[in-house]
Amino acid sequence: MLMNRAEIGLVNSPPRCWLQRIYEVPVLLRFGGRLLPGTPALEIGCGSGYGLELILERFGAGTADAVDLDPAMIHRAGRRLARYGDRVRLAQGSATDLRTALDADDDSYGGVFDFGIVHHIQDWRKAIAEVARVIAPGGRFYFEEVTSHALARPIYRRLFDHPTDDRFSAEQFLDELAHHGLVVLGSLTRIQGDYLLGAATKPVPTGGER
Repeated sequence: MLMNRAEIGLVNSPPRCWLQRIYEVPVLLRFGGRLLPGTPALEIGCGSGYGLELILERFGAGTADAVDLDPAMIHRAGRRLARYGDRVRLAQGSATDLRTALDADDDSYGGVFDFGIVHHIQDWRKAIAEVARVIAPGGRFYFEEVTSHALARPIYRRLFDHPTDDRFSAEQFLDELAHHGLVVLGSLTRIQGDYLLGAATKPVPTGGER
């Protein structure tokens, strides 16, 4: 679902960008490391494009695709990222159907990034399934998420709009990754389980597997 005006303002604010750059990115790099040179990456829910800058500059992606439901955010991201030229491709669409939005085949990306988007998606399990589908073997899924514990707090319920049914705890999110064959490399929770950060990988098949 689309963010409301209050949350759009928050996620694009200087304090949020500062927190992402100074705290979240180092944590995710500690768990998942930088991408190999030239690696294609994907961000689900790109917003104004600040996360894509970090993906290219801090994680070392060679190219970066992104989807967002909000056409206004796609427009803002396009202006912010114009200097990267054809290294960036933006599309309006849903993280639950990346084949339609980006013509994304299986095993397309060496890195997929979720900077607090999956908790906005009603069918979040389908979004995780899509992430697992498009990550190449040996690739990384970097995630920063807001859990059901946080979404139940009065301030979240009063200020922001989120799906109300079938929200996930940190444990349920990690279990869903495992259900789709992703192996968690490391994770941590903050503020009594409100926030989850981590990285996972799709294992490289051994010689006997197809």
